[in-house]
Amino acid sequence: MQAAEDNTTDAAARAHGSSFYAAMRILPREQRQAMFEIYAFCRLVDDIADSDLPRPERIERLAKWRADIAALYDGKPPAGLTGLAQAVRQFLLVQDDFVAVIDGMEMDAREDIRAPDFMTLDLYCDRVASAVGRLSVRVFGMPEEDGRQLARHLGRALQLTNILRDIDEDADIGRLYLPREALAEAKIETTDPRAAIASPTLATACGIVAKRAQRHFAEAEKIMARAPRRAVRAPRIMGEVYRRILEGMIARGWAPPRERVRVPKTQLVWILLRYALI
Repeated sequence: MQAAEDNTTDAAARAHGSSFYAAMRILPREQRQAMFEIYAFCRLVDDIADSDLPRPERIERLAKWRADIAALYDGKPPAGLTGLAQAVRQFLLVQDDFVAVIDGMEMDAREDIRAPDFMTLDLYCDRVASAVGRLSVRVFGMPEEDGRQLARHLGRALQLTNILRDIDEDADIGRLYLPREALAEAKIETTDPRAAIASPTLATACGIVAKRAQRHFAEAEKIMARAPRRAVRAPRIMGEVYRRILEGMIARGWAPPRERVRVPKTQLVWILLRYALI
């Protein structure tokens, strides 16, 4: 099965192409390796959810991951998860958070998500993003309650930004994460992904989601402002990069063709210098 076959000792290699790699690299060695292990786990289960395998097989492979995580917490980690097991022990990572990530991937694996209501979208964001944040803040050394709140707000901010950034790519595979309430506000009645994102009133729906993301960024910033500086270096880098992507999309607008917004390398270097060294 997938989990047993994949060895997360190549966790750093899996993380290398991610948006978060630079933020992870500035961490001390033990924290950095733990974050690579968490990222590798997330990447592996996400690859299952997004694969073109038959849906029953995707569900079966995710179920195998549930069993492997359970075995890990029973003190019997599969051979490929020894690095993750070490991170779990060292930073007291919570099993429910790993399970929540799998639950989120299963939402994608069972059916293509199309125009969920806000409550369902929030649950999805909690599972695929904020649960990862809850694992991460333990590695960063955040105080318990502030860590949970940072994971809640920054995770949702990042995921909503991803949803807005990827609306064309998601439509290509039959998915539409824009919430039905936002579509209704924009008077978009269809839930067909391609038809919905081609609507001339799409900007209204995207603007609603963007404002929600901005509110989560603002709440996350309040938490990080009062946190120990060393504990929030990595999340500050992640948050700043994604906040600039969101601002770039708002400035660009939502009419096609939607050129993908990227943060220039010069800005990335400044963000790293600002939060990692200065």
